[in-house]
Amino acid sequence: MTEISQKFANLGNKKEGGLIAYVTVGDPNPDATVPLVGALVEGGADVIELGIAFSDPIADGPTIQSAVGRSLASGTKPQDVFKIARTIRQQYDVPLVLMTYFNPVFRFGLSKFLKLAKESNVSGMIVPDIPIEESAEYKRECLAAEIDTIFLAAPSTEPDRLKQILNQTSGYLYLISLYGVTGARSTIPESAFNLVRNYHKLVSDTIPLAVGFGISKPEQVRGLINAGADAVIVGSAFVNLIAQNAEDVDSAAKKLKTLAQDLKRATVDADH
Repeated sequence: MTEISQKFANLGNKKEGGLIAYVTVGDPNPDATVPLVGALVEGGADVIELGIAFSDPIADGPTIQSAVGRSLASGTKPQDVFKIARTIRQQYDVPLVLMTYFNPVFRFGLSKFLKLAKESNVSGMIVPDIPIEESAEYKRECLAAEIDTIFLAAPSTEPDRLKQILNQTSGYLYLISLYGVTGARSTIPESAFNLVRNYHKLVSDTIPLAVGFGISKPEQVRGLINAGADAVIVGSAFVNLIAQNAEDVDSAAKKLKTLAQDLKRATVDADH
C-alpha cells in the first residue's frame, strides 16, 4: 500500500474526509515554503500538493499564475523543489505530491526527475498535460519508484476515457468539478455536486475521489464530502492568503493554519 493509499485508509477508519492543500513552491520566496506548508499541516491538511513554477501554466487561473510569477521572480528553480520537499518530510509526516507540467520533467529526464523525487520522499505526481494515451512509460517508471500517478478527470470526460484514466491513476482520482481554470469561487454550482455524486457511483471502492477547483469555504467542503468526495483539494484560497501577506510570512502562516482548521473541521462534520 502506498503512503497516499494508507492516508486515505486511515481517514476512512476515522470517518473523516481528507483536506489536500496546494501551494506553489517558492511563493513568495523559497525560504517561506517550509513554514507555510507547516502551518497547513498543523491546521489539519492531510496531503500537500507542491506546485513547481512553470512559465506557461495553462490550467491555472490568475491567482496561481501570480503565485508562479512570484516564485520565478524569487529565483526558485525546479531543483530547489526537491531540497524543500526533503526538509518538509524531515519535519512533518505528510504525503507530498508534486504538481508540474511535463516540460520541467522532460528537461530533467523522467528517470532523473523521479529518482530525485523518490530521494526527497515524494509520494505522488500530478502532470496535467500528459495525455493518458502517452502515459505508459511515465506510469511504469513511477510504479518502479513507488510514486503514485494521480490523473485528472473532468465534467467532459467520456465513460470510455474514464476507464483508461482509472487504469492509470493511483493514490486518488483528481476530479475537476468545474469547467475553466483554477480559482476560488464564492459559490459552487449544483452541477458540481451532481458530478461528484455521479463519480462517486463510478469509482466507489476502487480509488479515493478528490475534488478540486473553486473550493474556498467550509460549507462547500461539507457539501462535496456529503455528495461522495473522499477529499477536497484547496489551492487558490490558500494562495490568496499568501499573496495578501507576502511581506509577512508569520502572518501568512497563522492565516493559513486558521483556514485549514476551518476547512478540515468541515470534512469531519460532514455526514459521511
